[in-house]
Amino acid sequence: MYIEQGYKSTPGLWKFFVLPIGFIGFMLLNYIATLMSNMDVEASMAMLIDKLGKNITLIFLLAPLVVGLFVVLGWVLLVHGQSITALTTSRKKIDWKRVFFAFGVWGTLTVILTMTDIFMSPEDYVFTFQLNKFIPMAVIAILLVPLQTSFEEYLFRAHMMQGLGLLAKNRWVPLFTTSIIFGLMHIANPEVGKLGMGIMVYYIGTGFFLGILTLMDEGLELALGFHAANNLISALLLTAEWTAFQTDSIYTDVSEPILGWDVLVPVLVIFPILLALFGKIYNWKNWKEKLFGRILTKEEFFAKENATTS
Repeated sequence: MYIEQGYKSTPGLWKFFVLPIGFIGFMLLNYIATLMSNMDVEASMAMLIDKLGKNITLIFLLAPLVVGLFVVLGWVLLVHGQSITALTTSRKKIDWKRVFFAFGVWGTLTVILTMTDIFMSPEDYVFTFQLNKFIPMAVIAILLVPLQTSFEEYLFRAHMMQGLGLLAKNRWVPLFTTSIIFGLMHIANPEVGKLGMGIMVYYIGTGFFLGILTLMDEGLELALGFHAANNLISALLLTAEWTAFQTDSIYTDVSEPILGWDVLVPVLVIFPILLALFGKIYNWKNWKEKLFGRILTKEEFFAKENATTS
């Protein structure tokens, strides 16, 4: 009953859409401005790094989204009157073990897959680790990246998903809508300019994976852990001159970026395996109902919740 946690806010569905619409509008205007100016995103990023340095640039990129997290949480607390726990999970309290488990699983798998590729294609990578540069970057990344990823999760798969679910009275509309918008949010990333629109399959596919995690587990914890591991481990372990995060990481990818069938491997192979793994561990059932079923009415929800707590 995760989406139904939205009933624990003060009346007014409009409150669920002010921040998402504002953020989407800002991203759309930014994208249009980029197109109209014929801006070379990769070149602009290189100029910014040359002027400010990689660490300050990283802070510059992350800071607005970190602020955004506190805006979302503050809006929910002060305007909705909804607790952060109700925004996060259908459980009585946030399950931090789930957050760290998902972080550990995907973080470990990311390291294994990356190091395997480095071993198989050593000519594509350069070992660029320098302790005096790595430590400051790692501190910045460890402090800010989980907040950045949490902003995206709380905005899309918590705040917006609950609002859309209560509005549509079903689960598939918020799943599809938030997943697609989450993917499109990355359309201005330098990776898209370098690899082409085909990379959007990965971004939108990741959105669906995280949405399914949230709905099946009746909470945001697994998505929070996965997303934090995905961005943080990538920032620490591997960078390239054409990615959104350019850091003083351990390795640098120097290969010519090519969009191939490998973009489908996470979406069609790895993510389904992870869903099966999490489903087995957490005993997920009623997949069809949880992903496509109807939303309980407010009266049904509170009657069911009172029955389980009495």
